Amino acid sequence: MVTLAPKPPTAAEPAAAPPQDVRCTCFMVRSLSRKISQLYDDTLAPSGLKGTQFSLLSQARTRRGQAPLTVTALAAVLNTDRTTMTRNLRTLEQAGLIALQAGSDARSRCVVVTVQGEAAFRQALGLWKQAQVQVRQMCGTDQIAALEQLVHQLLPRLATVPEAA
Repeated sequence: MVTLAPKPPTAAEPAAAPPQDVRCTCFMVRSLSRKISQLYDDTLAPSGLKGTQFSLLSQARTRRGQAPLTVTALAAVLNTDRTTMTRNLRTLEQAGLIALQAGSDARSRCVVVTVQGEAAFRQALGLWKQAQVQVRQMCGTDQIAALEQLVHQLLPRLATVPEAA
């Protein structure tokens, strides 16, 4: 008996739905991300910052003896593309929380947290700590530790994923 591989669907034939037991990893990860992001956003709301803005300010803060990060370097640290980073920075710049300064060459720009941005970060820090405690209480410290370990293992593997043409 000869077994034929199924032929791919044509434009007139829609592709068959995946089996019910197959989960979409992208959907699952995004669902978790949305829930956790909402918890952080709600907790940080009194500070006027969203979780993404707090994270951006946290990473952009200059450490003693270090030069400010470029937009490209900050995007890499936060695992986002430069276009999204530029859009997010624009919001913080308009609020006076960061300034963009010329980098070491004509094409690069560095992100500098302003005095107002540092104050906003410090005000939000206590609220962020509350969100950290809350997510651990809701999900379990061991589960969050396992999740963080998994993320640290998987991010480098996915760094080599080729971009769509």
